Amino acid sequence: MANRGPSYGLSREVQEKIEQKYDVELENKLVDWIIIQSGEKIEHPPPGRQNFQKWLMDGTLLCKLINSLHPKGKEPIPKISESKMAFKQMEQISQFLKAAEIYGVRTTDIFQTVDLWEGKDMAAVQRTLMSLGSLAVTKDDGCYRGDPSWFHRKAQQNRRGFSEEQLRRGQNVIGLQMGSNKGASQSGMTGYGMPRQIM
Repeated sequence: MANRGPSYGLSREVQEKIEQKYDVELENKLVDWIIIQSGEKIEHPPPGRQNFQKWLMDGTLLCKLINSLHPKGKEPIPKISESKMAFKQMEQISQFLKAAEIYGVRTTDIFQTVDLWEGKDMAAVQRTLMSLGSLAVTKDDGCYRGDPSWFHRKAQQNRRGFSEEQLRRGQNVIGLQMGSNKGASQSGMTGYGMPRQIM
């Protein structure tokens, strides 16, 4: 974590609002999923936002997590370093974020490296992991391990096929978004350029 003094005023209020979004129950669910999904003997961290942050901070668990969501031999992060050097750990977090985006996590759901490294926004880290879990459950490719009820399934596309005749008939219909033409006529209209009659 960065060596910073306490924040005051508006900065403190903003940080408090960010910290309120952190969900302790969700943390437990995510920790359980990461342990099961990684498939290794990983020690359960003590509860709490700071412990969760320290547990994920080096990026190794995140890289193992994203690799476990791919078939053997197709892992997006081939080499996971256990280095204690800060820049290596931040690089691993960045590799996880790139791999998560390629996996299908929306850019708006992806946290910034400093959100995890400095513990600035752990709720954003939770959002990214929730989105990743939802995608894994939705893909249903056999790589997801854990309880499927932990994450909601994302909506699948529902393609509709229309015949040429149906498409032609649809061109003659005025959608309600454009208003209605019922009762429309030009009766009572005066020609352009005529002055308005004020009585």
